[in-house]
Amino acid sequence: MPASAALNADAPTLTHAHPEPPHAEPLQDPALLRRLLRAKDRMDAASHEAWPVKRLAEVSGVSEAHFARSFKRAFGLPPHRYLLTRRIEQATTLLRDTDLDITDIAFATGWESLGTFGRTFRDVTGLSPSAMRVQARANLPEIDRVPACVLKAAQRPDLTTAVLEKRRRAGKAKVRP
Repeated sequence: MPASAALNADAPTLTHAHPEPPHAEPLQDPALLRRLLRAKDRMDAASHEAWPVKRLAEVSGVSEAHFARSFKRAFGLPPHRYLLTRRIEQATTLLRDTDLDITDIAFATGWESLGTFGRTFRDVTGLSPSAMRVQARANLPEIDRVPACVLKAAQRPDLTTAVLEKRRRAGKAKVRP
C-alpha cells in the first residue's frame, strides 16, 4: 500500500461538504413573509420589468441569498421561475383576448427577444404562441362562462422543473446537463 493511501485510509470520509438546509418546513416568520409578499406583489404589478434578485431583495429588506432561499421556501418556486410563470400567463391571456402581434405581446410581457419568448413559451406550454392563440380562440365560447380567476389558475404553467431541465428530458434540445 502506498504511503499516501495509508495516510488517507484513516481520514474521515465526508459525504456532504455543505449539508442542505431542511426545506420541507414552511416559513414561520410573519415579518419575513410580509416582506416576501411585498416583493411578489411588486413582481405581479410590473412583471414586464426586469426583476433581478438584487432588486427583489432590496424591496424585501434582506440579503440576496436569504431572499432567494426564503422565496423558494415560501412559494415553492425560485423568484425567476415565478416571474416566468407570470409572464407566460399574461402572454396567454393577451394571445387569447387581443389581436396584438406576437412580437408586441412578447415585448409587452417583458421579453427582450422574440426568439427567447417563442422558445420559452413553447417549452413551458407545449405550444408555440401562434398555436396557443388558435387553440384558445377555438375554445372561446366555452371559456366565456368561466370566471377569470379560475381560468388563470387552470392555465398557470407548471414550472416546478426548470425549463432547461424539461428541454433536456424531452431529448429534443441540444442543451447538455
